[in-house]
Amino acid sequence: MSKPIISVEELGKSYRLGLETHQRKTFRDAVAASVTYPWRRLREMSEHGTEEDTFWALRDVSFEVKRGEVIGIIGRNGAGKSTLLKILSSITEPTEGCARLRGRVASLLEVGTGFHPELSGRENIYLNGSILGMKKAEIAKNFDAIVAFAEVEKFLDTPVKRYSSGMYVRLAFAVAAHLEPEILIVDEVLAVGDAQFQKKCLGKMQQVAAGEGRTVLFVSHNMPAVRSLCQTGLVLEHGKIALRGNAEECVNRYLTAGMEDDLQATVNFTRPKNVSPWMTSATLLTDGVPSPVLPMGGKLSIEVNFESEAPIRHPRFGLVITTADGDKLLNLNNRFQPSPEFERPVHKGTIRCDLGMVPLVARRYFVSLYMGDQVHDSHVAEGALSFEVTEHDIWGQGKVPPPADSHIWWPTRFSFHSGDQVATALGADMSDLAI
Repeated sequence: MSKPIISVEELGKSYRLGLETHQRKTFRDAVAASVTYPWRRLREMSEHGTEEDTFWALRDVSFEVKRGEVIGIIGRNGAGKSTLLKILSSITEPTEGCARLRGRVASLLEVGTGFHPELSGRENIYLNGSILGMKKAEIAKNFDAIVAFAEVEKFLDTPVKRYSSGMYVRLAFAVAAHLEPEILIVDEVLAVGDAQFQKKCLGKMQQVAAGEGRTVLFVSHNMPAVRSLCQTGLVLEHGKIALRGNAEECVNRYLTAGMEDDLQATVNFTRPKNVSPWMTSATLLTDGVPSPVLPMGGKLSIEVNFESEAPIRHPRFGLVITTADGDKLLNLNNRFQPSPEFERPVHKGTIRCDLGMVPLVARRYFVSLYMGDQVHDSHVAEGALSFEVTEHDIWGQGKVPPPADSHIWWPTRFSFHSGDQVATALGADMSDLAI
């Protein structure tokens, strides 16, 4: 059985809060520091402060990555993702534990990493390739493909200090992906590029992983990208591994961790300055009861109380339901209804939107609200309400639509013909229906 390409054992990295760090300016300083490191470490341990003075960015982290595996490393800001990648890239020394990498590593951690700002794009391709351990002939063989992928032909002989951040990222990713490292480490840096280039990069990483069998460590806050690119995932919380499993499980853990207290079935608003009409409160009703938990197939209503400085007969209300990823699923409003909501102008009132049976799969959702008149929206509350859809056996067959497939299931009537007989059934999955 082959050894894993990455082995991490009880890895930890601590920082002394408020401790001044000294930057190595020359090679001589770095050599001197490495020679004196054991004594400095011993002195630091003997002079260590209280526990409050020490911050552990990582603690007791252990995992293995197989050759050819694409693993998504996810977690909230400050969870330790970037620290872990810097240790794996040999940029930062661990405080405890060890990490073994059995292959050539290419890292894309920050904009401009491995580039010299005074050199041209052409020169930096060779410089970056040399840093990765490539020979000149090997770099030259891939040179045209790198330039074509990065789309910087016109600026190839321009110093990279004049490049935009997007051009920096395009060239850096092209070099890292085309110079055939066994291990490719990519941080959130791809978020700097435009949407088209991000899609291009994800396609290249899929090709690198599936077609060429290289190992990819991918850090991103883009959960759809993690789902589509990665087979497995690693969730970091407060510097420790919270979950190691398949990508879908890890994404769901990341999206729901620490959010239980954030579910809001009722919210009160203060009037924004010089706004009229405005919302005073909003309540989310599941099956007629104020609750942030909705079983699949349950009925959802949203009730909003409002006030207006001047009497209003046609208050306009709308709502948008989104996923935790930010995907918009429903956008509803009463702006185009011809009949007035009130027989006479009012200073305050209540609007209720009954959505009926909501066809959402088990997942967390957010509701943005907006209130106004026939002309414009005066009060907007992004993500004001949130609710959780839980699994429920809607059809009584012991099956529910898997959340990995889509966000929405839809009750549709299917007709089946068998000879002279016609059978009709209601359901979202034809394979679940029996005649």
